[in-house]
Amino acid sequence: MKKNKLSLFLAPAIALMLTACGGGGGTATDEPAPEAGGEEAVEQGETKTIRAGIGLNDAHPQYKGLLKFKEIVEERTDGAIEVQTYHSGQLGDDRTMTEALQLGSQEVVIPSTAPIANFVPEYNLFDFPFLFPSEEVADEVLDGEVGQMFLDMLPDQNLVGLAYWENGFRDLTNSKRAVASADDFNGLRIRTMENDLHLEAFRALGANPTPMAFTELFAAMQQGTVDGQENPIATIYLQRYHEVQDHVSNTNHVYSPFVFLMSKSFFDGLSEEQQQIVSEAALEAGQYQRELNREANAQYLDELQEEGMTYTEITPEARQEMVDIVQPVIDQYAERIGQDLVDQMYEAIEAAQQ
Repeated sequence: MKKNKLSLFLAPAIALMLTACGGGGGTATDEPAPEAGGEEAVEQGETKTIRAGIGLNDAHPQYKGLLKFKEIVEERTDGAIEVQTYHSGQLGDDRTMTEALQLGSQEVVIPSTAPIANFVPEYNLFDFPFLFPSEEVADEVLDGEVGQMFLDMLPDQNLVGLAYWENGFRDLTNSKRAVASADDFNGLRIRTMENDLHLEAFRALGANPTPMAFTELFAAMQQGTVDGQENPIATIYLQRYHEVQDHVSNTNHVYSPFVFLMSKSFFDGLSEEQQQIVSEAALEAGQYQRELNREANAQYLDELQEEGMTYTEITPEARQEMVDIVQPVIDQYAERIGQDLVDQMYEAIEAAQQ
């Protein structure tokens, strides 16, 4: 069933994702890895360097968005700010790179929200199962007051959040059977992120969740150590999981945003004009990246089916049953995070659907 077919949209490459998107580690990059020390060129009048790293490969829409950010910044600053881009985890996984931002030894990383929760626990709210009903609702909430409220939590951690980009809805694949209802989860050994909320939600659905490093996942599925995994469609295709998986279902159980993070010490060292330029560039490149990501997901879903995977559409009734099953897990974590904050999020989501 498994062919070696090139994508019509983006050339597939083997990516190493981070734990939040999936994992960490890296291979190729367009530039040599930099030396540590990010404050060497922040004096007025000198060329400033932004080292921007991601865990995904150069075929992913996230990297295309990063190249757009580079283009905008270098053009609008007339080269006064240079952007060096690093893909495939060359500078480390999301948590490592975020810590580098805090130390001032790296300038930009664009992680999913899950690793940010290591620094700001409130970000666990983004991992609530079935939180966002659609990409359009997610856009409105993240680009509105509630989204800004979460960005405003970052400066205390020596981080500046400039925009939300998109990782996307996480979907389920497995090698055992089509998953169309909650009952179909029973007994499936599913690799998940090392996230307690995710583990408890999958257990509630009857699955046997297995946290595992992303770099070990392909071999684990190939050897039958786990039956399946969950990730956005772009990741599923670019990681070539169709070579070791037979079924894909649009469970859409978690929507993962990316957050465009910049080192606060670096951002504070920019002029007001430069701060405005990088802020606008992060927003504009994020809009571009979201569009690419959605086009890619549609294309890659077709590609997965052409490669031989069976696609199962989850009905609204079946998804609501899943929501009802995991609700006690959501309630438990809402209490931990703070019910007022959780209520604000759900009110914003409800308003965005009007």
